[in-house]
Amino acid sequence: MLNTKPNWPILTVMVGISLTACKILPTKSDDGNNAATFNPDKMVEEIWAAKVVPYLQQKAGPFAQVHTLATTDPAAAGAKYGNPNKQANSPWTFAVRLEGKIIAANTQSRAATVDVDVDGDGKADARVQIGPAVRGTALRDSLDFIQFNDFTNQIDFAQFGKAFNAYADKMVLSKLPREALEGRSAKVLGAYTLGSGQDLPLVTPAEAEIGPKP
Repeated sequence: MLNTKPNWPILTVMVGISLTACKILPTKSDDGNNAATFNPDKMVEEIWAAKVVPYLQQKAGPFAQVHTLATTDPAAAGAKYGNPNKQANSPWTFAVRLEGKIIAANTQSRAATVDVDVDGDGKADARVQIGPAVRGTALRDSLDFIQFNDFTNQIDFAQFGKAFNAYADKMVLSKLPREALEGRSAKVLGAYTLGSGQDLPLVTPAEAEIGPKP
């Protein structure tokens, strides 16, 4: 019998350090001078374990609870599970914990996904990205310490969003199984954007676990 209790890793955060105090700074070049270069992959690597995962663990709510509130009162859901510092014209992005059974899998595409039944009714409630290609910028957009104004331009901001996806694939998604996924359990900590144009909410994981074959 599967243990359905969440077993997310517990990370200790030093007292006095605020998760919202992060300032995105350019990475210094390796040639010994003080010229700063923009290296989004390095920037994501430096904040992933220290800030990104702890923030999502603290902010995330159960998927069913978050999505129900998001569809009825997006602003209330955003205040509790979203990024209140988002750009005014941007949709809400929510941090969620998701656990359920995989009822369908699409692993033929590079943008592979699994559909997960959260409430046990046999129907998919969410679609989880498992890479290697990851769509959208939900991980970046869920973090209230990431501000557009911290970046030189829109191109840098977009590259930073893609760097989150690449790092999630490298550290998490690439380690997941790809065969015989239907019927297995799935457990995810991640984020999704409201109204992303998908039939199902499209969740991008920061942590993910797929159970053994039933």
